[in-house]
Amino acid sequence: MRPCAITGVGLVSPIGVGYDAFCRALAAGTDDSQRVFRGHPTLLNPERVADPVAAECYDFDAKKYLGEKGLRNFDRLTKFLIVSAKLALEHSGLKRDGVHQVPPDRIGLCSATAYGSLEAITEAAHVAELEDPRFLNPNRFPNTVINAAAGYVSIWEDLRAPNVTVVDGNCGALDAVLSSETHLLYGRADAFVVGGGEALSEPLYLAFRKLDVLAEGSRISVPGRRESQGMLLGEGAAYLCLETPQSAHRRGANVRAEVVGYGNAFEPPDSEAVLVHVSALSVDRAIRMALADAGLRAQDIDIVASAASGIPHFDAAELVGVEAALGPHIAVAAPKAIFGETFGAAGGLAMACALAWFDGVRVAPLVTGKAPANPRHIVVLAVGYYGNATAVILRHGEAARAS
Repeated sequence: MRPCAITGVGLVSPIGVGYDAFCRALAAGTDDSQRVFRGHPTLLNPERVADPVAAECYDFDAKKYLGEKGLRNFDRLTKFLIVSAKLALEHSGLKRDGVHQVPPDRIGLCSATAYGSLEAITEAAHVAELEDPRFLNPNRFPNTVINAAAGYVSIWEDLRAPNVTVVDGNCGALDAVLSSETHLLYGRADAFVVGGGEALSEPLYLAFRKLDVLAEGSRISVPGRRESQGMLLGEGAAYLCLETPQSAHRRGANVRAEVVGYGNAFEPPDSEAVLVHVSALSVDRAIRMALADAGLRAQDIDIVASAASGIPHFDAAELVGVEAALGPHIAVAAPKAIFGETFGAAGGLAMACALAWFDGVRVAPLVTGKAPANPRHIVVLAVGYYGNATAVILRHGEAARAS
């Protein structure tokens, strides 16, 4: 892939809204950040969900960022995405005081989600089954469509270049990077808002509880470590503004980092009867492909932002693949210990962590290795449930300018 300049980031997370708040929470340390896993999430009914552990975006109020009007029929996911996009565009300087600095028909959107708005889908199902389909709210029904939230983002922010929604589970936000780079390569836009979002809901929580993979009660531990005893669910959204280097240079943008490599791999299970599995080989191959794409060697990588979520055999397989590609001494961090597993948003939030580490925030929590004080190259990983894995390599902005 051609290098893409990252000029801004906007996000909604359980530890803060906006990049500055996010960095402050990361700098405060894991123990402080894990306060979001304590207490009963307001989105989960205590009569139906006992003793849950999940990271909710408490006190999130879209009106604070978007104003009072026009939000009535937006679901939680749509509000996450619009706020994140608005903050990303402002952070990058692509919009200032609501005015585009690049023509709107040259700014696109590539957004990922794994489950869309289960809130809207559940509401529609309950009305149709328990009452009558005639009572479905026609203003809210569009929220049940998987790409509706991204459509609302484009409308709200007036983004007129291609609008793409990627739906492939945990790898979505990183795979959106390749999709947007392809559009940039063919001149369909000068800039793309790239990332994804996911909203916590009772149906989602109960589904993973039935799979018996969730951390519950006092069983909170750092994903990726041997004592991990279950997934930590979260929610949120994150967008990065990716531009061609020419576009960023023309408008004098601050290039915070560059995306310089991408790799994706898939390994099927040994048996067709297995539906959910993980492959260390696919992790290894994805990283090696990203290295080759970036023209880098294993020793050039300083840190890995892993996809470890707390499911022991998944985390263990991922670490085997990482060490096969990058060696046993590589620094591996587990960002999901801080804000939880956010599926389609996970890659976007992990890339935001990488930007924070470039900006001097301490790398934590570490699973293995020791992180350098001034990292130059970071691998961001996503591992799916079907033997798939995606790796993206980010290069520090100063290193990018020197190359």
